[in-house]
Amino acid sequence: MPLYTSKSVLLGLTALFSAAAFTASADEITTFTKSGAAIGGTDPVAYFTEGKPVAGSDAFTADYDDVTWKFASAANRDAFVADPAKYAPQFGGFCAFGAAMGFKVPVVPEAWSIVDGKLYLNNSLTVQERFEQDVPGHIENATLNWEIIREKKPEDLKEPIIRN
Repeated sequence: MPLYTSKSVLLGLTALFSAAAFTASADEITTFTKSGAAIGGTDPVAYFTEGKPVAGSDAFTADYDDVTWKFASAANRDAFVADPAKYAPQFGGFCAFGAAMGFKVPVVPEAWSIVDGKLYLNNSLTVQERFEQDVPGHIENATLNWEIIREKKPEDLKEPIIRN
Protein backbone atom coordinates (compact mmCIF):
# COMPACT_ATOMS: atom_id res chain seq x y z
CA MET A 1 0.00 0.00 0.00
CA PRO A 2 1.43 3.38 -0.93
CA LEU A 3 1.88 5.99 1.75
CA TYR A 4 0.61 9.50 0.99
CA THR A 5 1.81 12.23 3.30
CA SER A 6 1.03 15.87 3.77
CA LYS A 7 3.90 18.30 3.96
CA SER A 8 2.13 19.72 6.97
CA VAL A 9 2.55 16.42 8.71
CA LEU A 10 5.76 17.80 10.09
CA LEU A 11 3.74 17.69 13.29
CA GLY A 12 3.97 13.93 13.16
CA LEU A 13 0.68 13.04 11.45
CA THR A 14 0.79 10.55 8.61
CA ALA A 15 -2.05 9.42 6.39
CA LEU A 16 -2.14 5.89 5.03
CA PHE A 17 -4.37 5.28 2.02
CA SER A 18 -5.15 2.15 0.10
CA ALA A 19 -4.05 2.12 -3.52
CA ALA A 20 -7.55 0.98 -4.41
CA ALA A 21 -8.93 4.33 -3.22
CA PHE A 22 -7.27 6.15 -6.11
CA THR A 23 -8.48 5.71 -9.65
CA ALA A 24 -5.57 7.51 -11.27
CA SER A 25 -2.11 8.42 -10.18
CA ALA A 26 -1.31 12.08 -10.34
CA ASP A 27 2.01 13.34 -11.62
CA GLU A 28 3.04 16.13 -13.91
CA ILE A 29 1.82 14.23 -16.96
CA THR A 30 -1.53 13.15 -15.56
CA THR A 31 -2.19 16.28 -13.46
CA PHE A 32 -2.39 19.87 -14.66
CA THR A 33 0.34 21.83 -12.89
CA LYS A 34 1.25 25.48 -13.18
CA SER A 35 3.78 27.39 -11.10
CA GLY A 36 4.80 24.13 -9.41
CA ALA A 37 1.37 23.21 -8.03
CA ALA A 38 -1.62 21.17 -9.11
CA ILE A 39 -4.32 23.26 -10.80
CA GLY A 40 -2.07 26.30 -10.53
CA GLY A 41 -2.25 26.46 -6.76
CA THR A 42 -6.03 26.79 -6.54
CA ASP A 43 -7.54 25.07 -3.48
CA PRO A 44 -9.67 22.18 -4.83
CA VAL A 45 -11.61 21.82 -1.56
CA ALA A 46 -12.77 25.45 -1.65
CA TYR A 47 -14.91 24.75 -4.71
CA PHE A 48 -16.97 22.44 -2.50
CA THR A 49 -16.88 24.41 0.76
CA GLU A 50 -17.01 28.02 -0.48
CA GLY A 51 -18.61 27.55 -3.87
CA LYS A 52 -15.85 29.43 -5.65
CA PRO A 53 -12.18 29.16 -6.56
CA VAL A 54 -9.81 30.28 -3.81
CA ALA A 55 -6.05 30.58 -4.11
CA GLY A 56 -4.13 28.11 -2.01
CA SER A 57 -1.25 29.09 0.26
CA ASP A 58 2.31 27.86 0.58
CA ALA A 59 1.51 27.50 4.30
CA PHE A 60 -1.01 24.71 3.62
CA THR A 61 0.17 22.08 1.15
CA ALA A 62 -0.08 18.36 0.61
CA ASP A 63 1.52 15.94 -1.80
CA TYR A 64 -0.77 13.63 -3.70
CA ASP A 65 1.06 11.22 -5.99
CA ASP A 66 4.13 13.37 -6.54
CA VAL A 67 2.31 16.67 -7.12
CA THR A 68 2.01 19.55 -4.65
CA TRP A 69 -1.51 20.78 -3.92
CA LYS A 70 -2.17 24.08 -2.16
CA PHE A 71 -5.01 24.97 0.20
CA ALA A 72 -6.47 28.12 1.71
CA SER A 73 -6.62 26.60 5.20
CA ALA A 74 -5.42 23.72 7.32
CA ALA A 75 -9.00 22.41 7.43
CA ASN A 76 -9.17 22.23 3.63
CA ARG A 77 -5.77 20.55 3.45
CA ASP A 78 -6.80 17.99 6.04
CA ALA A 79 -10.08 17.26 4.24
CA PHE A 80 -8.16 16.66 1.02
CA VAL A 81 -5.58 14.42 2.70
CA ALA A 82 -8.40 12.38 4.23
CA ASP A 83 -10.09 11.81 0.84
CA PRO A 84 -8.20 13.21 -2.17
CA ALA A 85 -10.36 11.35 -4.68
CA LYS A 86 -13.39 13.28 -3.38
CA TYR A 87 -11.83 16.70 -3.99
CA ALA A 88 -9.29 16.31 -6.80
CA PRO A 89 -10.69 17.56 -10.11
CA GLN A 90 -11.59 15.06 -12.76
CA PHE A 91 -9.23 14.40 -15.67
CA GLY A 92 -6.22 15.44 -13.61
CA GLY A 93 -7.45 19.02 -13.45
CA PHE A 94 -7.11 19.43 -17.19
CA CYS A 95 -9.99 21.00 -19.12
CA ALA A 96 -13.00 18.66 -19.09
CA PHE A 97 -14.20 19.89 -22.48
CA GLY A 98 -10.69 19.46 -23.88
CA ALA A 99 -10.58 15.90 -22.56
CA ALA A 100 -13.94 15.26 -24.24
CA MET A 101 -12.26 16.26 -27.50
CA GLY A 102 -9.13 14.18 -26.81
CA PHE A 103 -6.78 16.90 -25.59
CA LYS A 104 -5.10 17.99 -22.36
CA VAL A 105 -5.70 21.71 -22.08
CA PRO A 106 -4.79 24.10 -19.23
CA VAL A 107 -7.59 25.52 -17.08
CA VAL A 108 -8.56 28.75 -15.39
CA PRO A 109 -9.91 28.67 -11.83
CA GLU A 110 -13.16 30.51 -12.59
CA ALA A 111 -14.37 28.01 -15.24
CA TRP A 112 -15.66 25.16 -13.10
CA SER A 113 -18.64 23.09 -12.09
CA ILE A 114 -19.48 20.36 -9.63
CA VAL A 115 -21.54 17.57 -11.16
CA ASP A 116 -22.66 14.59 -9.09
CA GLY A 117 -20.16 15.53 -6.39
CA LYS A 118 -17.19 15.74 -8.78
CA LEU A 119 -15.18 18.82 -9.75
CA TYR A 120 -14.74 19.66 -13.43
CA LEU A 121 -12.51 22.50 -14.63
CA ASN A 122 -12.37 24.15 -18.03
CA ASN A 123 -10.06 26.33 -20.10
CA SER A 124 -12.18 29.51 -20.11
CA LEU A 125 -15.66 30.78 -19.34
CA THR A 126 -16.51 30.43 -23.04
CA VAL A 127 -15.39 26.80 -23.02
CA GLN A 128 -17.34 26.32 -19.78
CA GLU A 129 -20.49 27.44 -21.62
CA ARG A 130 -19.82 24.88 -24.35
CA PHE A 131 -19.24 22.19 -21.72
CA GLU A 132 -22.58 23.06 -20.10
CA GLN A 133 -24.47 22.57 -23.39
CA ASP A 134 -24.14 18.78 -22.96
CA VAL A 135 -22.63 18.02 -19.57
CA PRO A 136 -23.48 14.28 -19.52
CA GLY A 137 -22.24 13.75 -23.08
CA HIS A 138 -19.01 15.68 -22.52
CA ILE A 139 -18.33 13.87 -19.25
CA GLU A 140 -18.94 10.51 -20.93
CA ASN A 141 -16.60 11.36 -23.83
CA ALA A 142 -13.95 12.79 -21.53
CA THR A 143 -14.09 9.70 -19.33
CA LEU A 144 -13.62 7.42 -22.34
CA ASN A 145 -10.88 9.63 -23.77
CA TRP A 146 -9.07 9.93 -20.44
CA GLU A 147 -8.21 6.24 -20.63
CA ILE A 148 -6.43 6.99 -23.92
CA ILE A 149 -4.82 10.36 -23.16
CA ARG A 150 -4.09 10.12 -19.42
CA GLU A 151 -0.48 8.99 -19.72
CA LYS A 152 0.35 11.17 -22.75
CA LYS A 153 2.01 14.57 -22.69
CA PRO A 154 -0.31 17.38 -23.78
CA GLU A 155 1.98 18.31 -26.68
CA ASP A 156 1.77 14.75 -28.03
CA LEU A 157 -2.01 14.99 -28.51
CA LYS A 158 -2.43 16.47 -31.97
CA GLU A 159 -5.67 14.99 -33.33
CA PRO A 160 -9.11 15.15 -31.74
CA ILE A 161 -10.91 11.97 -30.77
CA ILE A 162 -14.25 12.09 -32.55
CA ARG A 163 -17.12 10.22 -30.93
CA ASN A 164 -20.73 10.14 -32.09
